Amino acid sequence: MSIQQMLPFLSTAVMAVFTTSVLSRYFVRRNPAFLFWGIGLAMFGAGSFAEAYLALAWSPVIFFVWYFFGAVLNAAWIGHGTVYLLFRRRWVHVVTAILVLGSLGALVLMLQVMPRLDASHFTSALPISEQYREIMPPVSEGATIRLTTPIFNMYGLLTLVGGALWSAFLFWRKRVLPNRVVGNALIAVGALSIGFASTLTRLGYGSLLYIGELVAAVLMFSGFVRASAPQPEEAPQPVAAQA
Repeated sequence: MSIQQMLPFLSTAVMAVFTTSVLSRYFVRRNPAFLFWGIGLAMFGAGSFAEAYLALAWSPVIFFVWYFFGAVLNAAWIGHGTVYLLFRRRWVHVVTAILVLGSLGALVLMLQVMPRLDASHFTSALPISEQYREIMPPVSEGATIRLTTPIFNMYGLLTLVGGALWSAFLFWRKRVLPNRVVGNALIAVGALSIGFASTLTRLGYGSLLYIGELVAAVLMFSGFVRASAPQPEEAPQPVAAQA
């Protein structure tokens, strides 16, 4: 197994620990922010595992997991957790309903395209991110699920990166809890790294996606650990400060 093929396994391991840590906080605090983060991170981990599997052999079920959870949904669900953390408004529940309904709609579109996959184009010699366009039909032939990917990813990128940077700014401006400033900055950089790698994938540089995902997993997990570390005589926290 090459180093390139090992990267998704490493990302999966990091995300498994990250997801467990976040969901354990949800069961203690019952804060929906941790629930959406945990679900989104679990999707990220599932997508990484699917990439690792598809580097070895073909499976339509694993391809479904990779594209639906890894390419379409995970960023939006992680980012929506940040929305719940920053805002205590009724409209957040409306956005939640839209996200859930949109995800169900995307599921229907994904199931519709599954019978049309052409596995004859698959090769374990290339990352799945470099060949999925040949395996899936174009939008004009029914793969409308591909139109939803930028919508979910843009929402996730804006909410996760924007929320992390806003939280970091709040703590920096108040000159309190420097660990939260650093932690949120790491989360933002991690989210940007996977967004950048995904953009390069669409431009034909899919081999960079694996390293981008590993960097993102490590940075976001490090940022979460840093931001949530207890501090002596910790100052009262604003709404955006919880981690």
